[in-house]
Amino acid sequence: MPNKKSAIKHLKQSVKHNRRNSLVKRNVKEIIKNGQKAVVKGDIKEKSPELVHSLQKAVDKAIKSGAIKPNTGNRKKKRFSKMLSGAGASIQAKSSKKTEEKPSEEKK
Repeated sequence: MPNKKSAIKHLKQSVKHNRRNSLVKRNVKEIIKNGQKAVVKGDIKEKSPELVHSLQKAVDKAIKSGAIKPNTGNRKKKRFSKMLSGAGASIQAKSSKKTEEKPSEEKK
């Protein structure tokens, strides 16, 4: 057990970060497992856009928060898409509302 006040604070922070990072990593692993189960069942063609989108979103958030390193996240996304394409599913993520182009209004 740490003796100094700063060491106690650092221990509390590291425990908090560890919990958050493990939850984020577990979420990514569960999405990958759901994809594997869908491939085995054979209903991957219906679920693939949803799974790809959720995995990309979860991995990008994990990278941004520092839970996983960028190369690790990119590797997970690449392997997941390779698994889906090998099963015959399209690997296009469903488009979100933010990416759709809005008509620009001209300024007067």
